[in-house]
Amino acid sequence: MWRAFARLPRALEGGTEVVQQITLTQHLPPHSNVRNFCSTYYRKKHNLQPIIMTSSSKPKVVFVLGGPGAGKGTQCSKIVDRFLFTHLSAGDLLREERSREGSEFGTLIEDYIRNGKIVPVDVTCSLLENAMKNSGKSLFLIDGFPRNQDNLDGWNRQMSEKVDMQFVLFFDCDEEVCVKRCLNRGQGGSGRSDDNLESLKKRIQTYNNDSLPIIKHFEGAGQVKKIDASPDADKVFSEVERTFLSSGF
Repeated sequence: MWRAFARLPRALEGGTEVVQQITLTQHLPPHSNVRNFCSTYYRKKHNLQPIIMTSSSKPKVVFVLGGPGAGKGTQCSKIVDRFLFTHLSAGDLLREERSREGSEFGTLIEDYIRNGKIVPVDVTCSLLENAMKNSGKSLFLIDGFPRNQDNLDGWNRQMSEKVDMQFVLFFDCDEEVCVKRCLNRGQGGSGRSDDNLESLKKRIQTYNNDSLPIIKHFEGAGQVKKIDASPDADKVFSEVERTFLSSGF
């Protein structure tokens, strides 16, 4: 929690509340509204008094979606550096859980990933929720989720009341470019175990059948920020940066 002390003058009758002095013993919460803070203070006291403020009511979430090889991970790293978000990759969390000794979900996750299928939503939501709670942060990029209608329904049941979803960052990239990127990183040893042509075909088919309809759903609600992900990473990030700045981050 953040503790703030403010000194406000008595408002003139019919006049405007004016902040005379604000002294912070710690930083205000991210995205906090100083005017609202002062107004709340003024309604309570007219002399110097401490106010205990909680962090912004709910964690702010940006979903990051796009096909395999669209550059989501690269761009998320840049967003983390520039805007201080915490990056949560649904895929990475699942892979970590798969390899964690003693995991009750390990075998199940392995079977789904190997066959290019989407892991049951209850497992994914639980991993995401735990990661958010354990981080102690308030700004999150959730990469590669929700990927189908079941994911979206599960998220709405389990998480929608617990977070403030800002928008969907959609990396739109030509399929041929995506495949080339994945194969190149697989050959270079910096990719994933399923960065091979056979697995890529399954992943792309799953994305086209299951994930694109979810993106269209969010588009219909006016919640998608579409980014052309075909250029090089720096050019793509220039567009990403403009998007976040225009969204108040």
